Amino acid sequence: MAKIVSIHSYRGGTGKSNLTANLASLAALAGKRVAVVDTDVQSPGIHMPFGLGEDRVEFALNHFIWGECPIEKAAYDVSAALGRPGGPIYLVPSSIKISDIGRILKEGYDVRLLNDGFQALIEKLNLDFLFIDTHPGVNEETLLSIAISDTLVLILRPDQQDFQGTAVTVELAKKLDVPQMLLVINKALPSMNFDELRAKVEKIYNVPVAAVLPLTTELVQLASSGLISLVHPELEASREIGKVSEKILAP
Repeated sequence: MAKIVSIHSYRGGTGKSNLTANLASLAALAGKRVAVVDTDVQSPGIHMPFGLGEDRVEFALNHFIWGECPIEKAAYDVSAALGRPGGPIYLVPSSIKISDIGRILKEGYDVRLLNDGFQALIEKLNLDFLFIDTHPGVNEETLLSIAISDTLVLILRPDQQDFQGTAVTVELAKKLDVPQMLLVINKALPSMNFDELRAKVEKIYNVPVAAVLPLTTELVQLASSGLISLVHPELEASREIGKVSEKILAP
């Protein structure tokens, strides 16, 4: 049975999409059949680290939502981004066209369609893992994604606004009985004491911190144009992402 993994943050700009892309890629390199769905329809971006250009995208998640195509038609094989053999990895992007984003904002959509789409994607592509890149904050789509997840990865930065907002999502996830919840602290300054930071966050939420990712020059320079864990496997951030992947892949 396929495992559904949602990656969420309370605010934008946490590195959520990059983490999703890296975790999904590591799962594929472990030989798993993987798909990623970008449900952040208002500000899509996960196509960037996979190198999926707009010229390749005929159908997006938006078109499935509007009943214009089955969801598998919007799934693109992005396995070439891995640069080495592994399981296949597919990406269902959200449209980056201004007109499509505007239509979503104006009309909204029935989030229950997403669950239908996820299940169809799992069946049609015979998936082992489905990764969901969620929309930041708390809304209907977030609640659906959390409710159907086997694993919820919450990414936050070490600042008070993120601490407060993440508490809301943690409480929701606990009420929804998510089987596995992991915290990832991102953009930690190298001058910080990571052990103390980890202990502080685990005490606040009573949820394990799977990784602390330092802010690095290499990550800034990469600028979402690739997968940090594959381009720079020697970095501490890449090793930490690997630890998160191991927890997700564990039986």
